[in-house]
Amino acid sequence: MSTPSIAVSFTDPIDGRFDMGEYLAENAYGFLPIPILITEPALGYGAGMVGMFLHESEEQTEKRRQLALTSIDGGAQLIPPAVTVLGGGATQNGTWFGFFGHRHVWKEDSIRYLGGIGYGNVVLDLYFGSDNQFSVETETVGLGGMQKLQFRLADSDLFLGVQQFFSNAEFGLGSNGTGIPDLGFTKEFTTSALGFNVEYDNKDNFFFPRQGYYTNLEYLWFDESIGSDYDFETLLAQGQAYFPLSKSFTFIAAAEYNVLSSDSRLLPRTLKPYADLRGLPSFKYQGNYTGTAEAQVMWHIDPRWTALLFGGVGVYSDSASDFWNNPTPAIGTGFRYLMARRYGIQAGVDIAVSEDDSAFYITVGTGI
Repeated sequence: MSTPSIAVSFTDPIDGRFDMGEYLAENAYGFLPIPILITEPALGYGAGMVGMFLHESEEQTEKRRQLALTSIDGGAQLIPPAVTVLGGGATQNGTWFGFFGHRHVWKEDSIRYLGGIGYGNVVLDLYFGSDNQFSVETETVGLGGMQKLQFRLADSDLFLGVQQFFSNAEFGLGSNGTGIPDLGFTKEFTTSALGFNVEYDNKDNFFFPRQGYYTNLEYLWFDESIGSDYDFETLLAQGQAYFPLSKSFTFIAAAEYNVLSSDSRLLPRTLKPYADLRGLPSFKYQGNYTGTAEAQVMWHIDPRWTALLFGGVGVYSDSASDFWNNPTPAIGTGFRYLMARRYGIQAGVDIAVSEDDSAFYITVGTGI
């Protein structure tokens, strides 16, 4: 005898609006499909799909259900013990990619694991010159992956961890989106790194925080002794602060700083950090030293809809003394809709512009 199926509602029991929280909690796979519309200036227009899988025990699902029936935040402060993402996409310039990622927590969030792997063909214009006045089209085909394991210190919000990175890629010049061409320069290289991280995290929600702080310091050591073709070191420092100004408004401040240190002048350009900010093309503003600073104001129109304004600046340089010589601003606006109240998952669109580019992004979370 077959087991009767359980009807799942896409209407929230509190406000009667569209909501995927019950579907996520009650279907066997906890699957949320998220379409991707790619408008990254460096890649061109494209599309893809990401599947987000939330894994919870029956006890955890029931606890979240009870909170969802009695409170507007719907148990959003409960951290899902495991989240898996699987997706892929392609763009008009010949770029295509697929990836898999997984995040897991154990012992009431005392141990955290994050890992991912991806394979793809990425076509990018890389820029040269003091004002990025020269560019060349490149194509990189390869596999890359990372993993991170963290441990909470006692009952604090501080985590210490170790991490690993690996990639194997073939890099070529002058591609046309049909594979690595033979135009006089191609290079296959492997990078391999070990490192550590220190993280402080007391945000009130994993997917869409409105209060709390997040800071992260990561160091990676790339060396021939662990399989890397290049010897260099990277340091990443990040910070985010979420301030509830009132019931209707939240202010976010964020900053990021990257340093690459190496004795070699022959590092592939794609290994260098870049200023990563909405409105700035990926890999355009590169250097041994890069940074961003960003502010965002969110207006929570009602429990479902949020409008936002954001602005920031990216900086980049090959020397520490010139770090502030190339500030590049970007501003934008967007909105979010609360897709799954039980989990606090919000999705929407951002539109951003800078001095020479504009783009819009489909975003899950705050965008910071």
